[in-house]
Amino acid sequence: MSRLVIVSNRVGPVRDAARAGGLAVALVDALRARGGLWYGWSGDTNNQSAGVKVEQAGALQLATADLTEDEYDDYYNGFANRCLWPLFHYRIDLTAFDRRYYEGYRRVNAKFASGLFPLLRKDDTIWVHDYHFLAFGNELRQMGAEQAIGFFLHIPFPSPEVLATLPNHDALVRGLFAYDVLGFQTSRDLERFCDFVVREAGGHVEGDHVTCFGRTIIARAFPIGIDTDGFAKMAAESEDARRQHEKAVRSLRGRAQMIGVDRLDYTKGLPERFQAFERLLDDYPDARGELVYLQIAPTSRGDVQAYREMRQELEGLSGHINGQYGEFDWTPLRYINRAFARRSLAGLYRASKIGLITPLRDGMNLVAKEYIAAQNPEDPGVLILSRFAGAIYQMPEAIAVNPYDIKEVADAIQNARYMSLEERQERFQALFDGLKRDDVAYWRDSFLATLEHEAPMHRKAERPA
Repeated sequence: MSRLVIVSNRVGPVRDAARAGGLAVALVDALRARGGLWYGWSGDTNNQSAGVKVEQAGALQLATADLTEDEYDDYYNGFANRCLWPLFHYRIDLTAFDRRYYEGYRRVNAKFASGLFPLLRKDDTIWVHDYHFLAFGNELRQMGAEQAIGFFLHIPFPSPEVLATLPNHDALVRGLFAYDVLGFQTSRDLERFCDFVVREAGGHVEGDHVTCFGRTIIARAFPIGIDTDGFAKMAAESEDARRQHEKAVRSLRGRAQMIGVDRLDYTKGLPERFQAFERLLDDYPDARGELVYLQIAPTSRGDVQAYREMRQELEGLSGHINGQYGEFDWTPLRYINRAFARRSLAGLYRASKIGLITPLRDGMNLVAKEYIAAQNPEDPGVLILSRFAGAIYQMPEAIAVNPYDIKEVADAIQNARYMSLEERQERFQALFDGLKRDDVAYWRDSFLATLEHEAPMHRKAERPA
């Protein structure tokens, strides 16, 4: 079995991967099982050239490199988070169309590739993750790397018309053909990629083989999952989860709780969600005093203007709702800006009769899956899920809503409040069975099997006799 090399913007954690989430667990398990290397940014900025730092962590190695302040500004804050992130989430209005950022992005991808190249072995399998490293595979190939290299995109892939608005979009897509396998969250993301290749780049598609720029690659949907059994057990049995569950139940005093958990980001549809809750209280007075909406939204990217403005908007909306509808013994909306430990979140999910997950656009959304995994099978809650979240394709038993339609979301909440126990149990069981079948280990193993077994045979067949 070849050594696995994982490349991602951030590395680890390794020693406490379970605290970080199922994705970290899945990757660390694979690295430990076969020996491996995890490589990426250290998280530090340093204007002095320090090279690549390598440390041993049991059977695997961690390798990291610093960024300079300029590299951080152009690559991370610039192209990754001011260009790719908003554009791939269809926020053209928030996208910075600045070619300078792309040049910084390409240089950092080249820098990281040159740092990894000397550490590679001939038979390594390389798995690159997410939008930070779209150009990474091409840079490795330019240096002579012949190993199998796969790439997985964790965020949505935009439509051809949206992608074409980005300067240098053609170079980005060309660079993707340096990989042997491209993985997307959903079949719709895959379709949009193939549509771009055919319509904009003159390529062609046959099954899951995509040909363009003189090269044929495998492109496929690999929907990411969670550690379903592990999260369910944590929610039901861990001391931290039980303590948080009991605390929540006591504070509710017989009321029902609806929960949303999201990073504070303009893609999550939080202002629209707050407005839908206000519409519920306005249209359905029987919800007043009976339902508490808990929204946990840890601050992210606080140095970006769009995020600062959204936080101010949410604080204004929550204050308005509580001021308009609250009673001395009932606060309708509990809005919290700090992060909770995963075990505590599991307890809060289990104490919530409704999970409200309504992003405007999301690659997958694992919170929706964790909410279902945390439920009590005897008395499960109801999941309301955006039709624009990738998870909806794997979770059709959720109540699907258009997050832009405030009235529809309000009506869905009211429907969830009165859903019968029998229907809740039927929906839960179907959702839970699907999560167990397509868990994070299945995602990992499916991608690596394609990269290590199908891709080499395909590359061999392509070689001229």
